[in-house]
Amino acid sequence: MPHIVFDKMIDLTVFSEKFKEIFQKESMLIKVQNVFTDRYKRLALLPAVVIDSKNQNFLIEVNVKEEKTTVRLYPRTDPEKTDGVLAALSMVGKLIMAIFPDVRVTKTNIEKMKEVN
Repeated sequence: MPHIVFDKMIDLTVFSEKFKEIFQKESMLIKVQNVFTDRYKRLALLPAVVIDSKNQNFLIEVNVKEEKTTVRLYPRTDPEKTDGVLAALSMVGKLIMAIFPDVRVTKTNIEKMKEVN
């Protein structure tokens, strides 16, 4: 399962307030327009649309714990892991790094995120 793990717990209230819509229309369409948080501000779901080799709708999950933040595909929406789906995950990861510049990637299996730190 593709994922990005950051070294700190981010504030999901701040993330949702500063969230900027992701829209790319170059070689593939990637759209992430909204963020929904649970009442405890420990989990956020971001609906995503990717059109590359196929049209896929899925959820990106941002899960915060005491010592880390994880970005991954929401398990119940299991899309095909195309380049567009991986790019959408990395764009959310880069948005987190833009909002919280002190976080660092500690673990990832997405090539586009390995070069960011």
